[in-house]
This record gives sequence, C-alpha cells and structure tokens, in this order.
Amino acid sequence: MEDKAQIQEAIKIQGEVVRKLKSEKASKEQIDEEVAKLLQLKAQIGGDDGKHQFVLKTAKGTRDYNPKQMAIRERVFNTIISCFKRHGAETIDTPVFELKETLTGKYGEDSKLIYDLKDQGGELLSLRYDLTVPFARYLAMNKITNIKRYHIAKVYRRDNPAMTRGRYREFYQCDFDIAGQYDGMIPDAECLKIVHEILSELDLGDFRIKVNDRRILDGMFAVCGVPDDKFRSICSTVDKLDKMPWEDVKKEMVNEKGLSEEVADRIGEYVSLQGGMDLAERLLQDHRMSQSKQACAGLSDIKLLFSYLQLFQVTDKVVFDLSLARGLDYYTGIIYEAVLTQAGAVPAPAEAQKGAPAEESVSVGSVAGGGRYDGLVGMFDPKGRKVPCVGVSIGIERIFSIMEHKAEVSAEKVRTTEVQVMVASAQKNLLEEKLRLITELWDAGIKAEVMYKKNPKLLSQLQHCEESGIPLVAILGEQELKDGVVKLRVVATREEVDISRADLIAEIRKRTSEA
Repeated sequence: MEDKAQIQEAIKIQGEVVRKLKSEKASKEQIDEEVAKLLQLKAQIGGDDGKHQFVLKTAKGTRDYNPKQMAIRERVFNTIISCFKRHGAETIDTPVFELKETLTGKYGEDSKLIYDLKDQGGELLSLRYDLTVPFARYLAMNKITNIKRYHIAKVYRRDNPAMTRGRYREFYQCDFDIAGQYDGMIPDAECLKIVHEILSELDLGDFRIKVNDRRILDGMFAVCGVPDDKFRSICSTVDKLDKMPWEDVKKEMVNEKGLSEEVADRIGEYVSLQGGMDLAERLLQDHRMSQSKQACAGLSDIKLLFSYLQLFQVTDKVVFDLSLARGLDYYTGIIYEAVLTQAGAVPAPAEAQKGAPAEESVSVGSVAGGGRYDGLVGMFDPKGRKVPCVGVSIGIERIFSIMEHKAEVSAEKVRTTEVQVMVASAQKNLLEEKLRLITELWDAGIKAEVMYKKNPKLLSQLQHCEESGIPLVAILGEQELKDGVVKLRVVATREEVDISRADLIAEIRKRTSEA
C-alpha cells in the first residue's frame, strides 16, 4: 500500500510537470516525453481488477508505418535503388549488431550515441550506428580491395529524437560506396552526380550540394592557430554552422573549447566563404592557406572535382562551402552534404530557421551526405593495408517526411496495393467460378483480388475497386459463362466490354500496361 501511495504522489507531481509545460507552450517532443512518463506511472497502479496495465506505444524515437506511408516509402526506395543500379552497384548486407570494439573510436564526439547491448554469451556488442563502418569491416575481413556497392538497412542512434524533423533512433540509411584505387576525383564526382539524380527525380524542391575537403579544414585550422589536438573537436563545432549562427559557434569555440578570440575570428573569415572552382583558385593564392601543403592538395582536388562536375552537368547545384565540416572522424578528403533550400517543402521548425541568411530561402535540412574515407579499412586490416573509399548516404527518413507531407497537402490518392483486376459477380452462387477464374489470372502473373464472401453485392465489389484504386473488374454471370466470355469493366469510365475467356489475360495486360 505504501508503494501505491508513493506512485500516486509521483503521478500528481508528474501531472503538474505536464500541465506546466503545456501552459508554457513547450515543444511537442518535450511534452510527449513527460506525458509518456506520466502514463507509465499510471500503468504501475493497474486497473480496478488489480491487473498490471501497460502503455501501448512505440519506443521513443521509433514509429509504425501504415500501408499508405509504406507505399510512399517503397516508391522512394525504388527510385534510389534504380539509380544505384544504373551506376553499376551491387548490394550486400551485414548484421544489425557488431562487436563493440568494431564501432568504438570511429565516430568522434558522436560515439556517445552508440547503443550498447547487454553481454549475451561472452561478446560485447553494439547496434550499428551507420552502414559505413560495417562496410569497412566487411572489406578488411574478406580482403576485398575493389567494389562498388549499395546497402539499404536500418541503423540505430541513442539520439534525442526530433520526429517532426525526420530524426529518429531507428531509421534506414541508403548508402552507395566505391572502394578501390582509382584516378583522383572520378568516383567522388560520380557520388555527387548520383545525389543530383536522386534529388531531381524525387522532385523534393530546390536543393544545394555543399562540398568541402577535410584536408582544407585541417590546413585552415593549422594556419589559423588551432592546436593539433583540438582539430577534431573544433571541426565538430564548425559542423553546427548549419543549425547555429556564427556568434553561437564562436562562443562555443572560445568558452567551451578554449580557443582564443583571435583564432576563432580567423576561422570565421574562412568559414563564411562559398563559391566554385574560382574560390579554390583564389584560396590557393591566399597568403595563409598557401602555407599549408594539405590545404593546397585539397584545393587542387576541389578544382579537379569541379571540372568533372561540369562534364556531368551538375555544377548548377554544387557549391564549395568552407563551413561544411561533417563531424565524423573517419573522413580524410572530400566531404559533401545535400540540403533542401525550398521554403515550404515541409513544415520547417523554428529551430531550423535560426542562423539562416536573410536573403536565402529557409534550409529544411540535410537529405544526403558523405565523403572520402581512405583510412577506415586499414583500421581493421591486420597489416594496416588501406583501401581508398568514397561514398554517400541518402537521408531517407527526412525525404520520406517531405514526400508524406506533399501527398497530404495535394490530397493525392496513394494506392497501397498493386491489384490490377477484381474478379466479381452480379449473381448468387458463382463463388466456385470466380475462384476458377482468379486462379487462371494468378497463374498468369496477373495481380487479382476476389471478395471473401459467397454472394457479395455487386455495388460493394465496385465500391471496393474505387476506394482501392483497382482499375479493372472482371464480372462473371450466368450468361457470360454460357457465352464463354467475361464482362471487363473499366472502373474510371464505367465502360464495359465482353472479352472471350481465351483473350482475357492478354486484354488485362494490354489495358494495365497502358495505364
């Protein structure tokens, strides 16, 4: 009884917390989190019958997908996979969990977001954080030095979810990577071409692909006076420039990371620069940057990259942006990120608008990112043999959020099945004949459906077709059976035509291929 009283007191306090947040108009995520805590406390009390009640909800940062959402998702996946295949990629799969030591030390400050699993059977395991480190492990383990692969699978991050912005703890990644020793910047340029093709085909709105190079960043930090041991830490801070204004980023560098104001201001001069091949040429002549060999190597590669991007006809969307940092530790060269810039493509939260330049449309966030990671495979190889790699990851969840929003706004009717024809009857006692006909259709590879009732009304069968978007109805009746025909009805126009049973399959194929 004492426990029950304590829980009731906790429920009262938690209820106050929820009411206070609502009155202060706190963010939906914050309110939902506290409401979930309240429901869990209430569940501990149990119902009147004394049974323990549990809360029916998905785990924080995860979600269910209904048939309509899955239909949109499949359409997006098909677009992405066909692009990857068009560029000659083969596919692999790896386990959803890895040895903990495989993932440790590969993600910089983001390592704290790795999900560790309890020891089960003598191995310390973690859920995969991305698909890149497992890919590098796979290459080293199988002694593969040359592959072009794509991999689409779920990854896990112990992040603070912001589900309204497409940020989850469990989500899909769609990766394309080229591993092997090739002439400079050709595979890198193809990765950017792939991003351009996918985003253009999905028609998400205007986008921009930002490009930089880890060597340029490191060279810039060195000539600006950042100590070597602070490169990665400062890199992670610069990476926040797409979410925070420069003043806040500078404050973090000075107050939290211990840089002097003078050094931070020098960095500020460079990270505000954007351009193309012309900017790379200008920086090669810059009195500070020209002192760094690695920065010069990076700038020369940016020039070469832009020459290939011109041939691929994608330079209209690509910008050389010195503020792009991408915080992951394993990048060694070119890095890039695609952002949607069209205001209104999806409800943009207030946080995303902070720090956006006034003259630009509001950025609605990153939808793809990647880069070159030449040292990662060597970390796993017993002899330290390196396999140069470059790749890109498409942010499917954010893309999916936008596509779903677009479908809602346009009131687009999304088909959740691919049924081509409904086998129906206008009279009673024809179930056996319908089942014979549908078997013929299925055996011929036609996608067909029949109602699971002996004598359904014709009207309810036709209504089902209209609601589900089924384009054709094959109607059987006593007369049609005598004449050896089937009445084929086009749902959209209500036009009906008698087709001989022998010609039915060919007619359905012809009409559905035209549609």
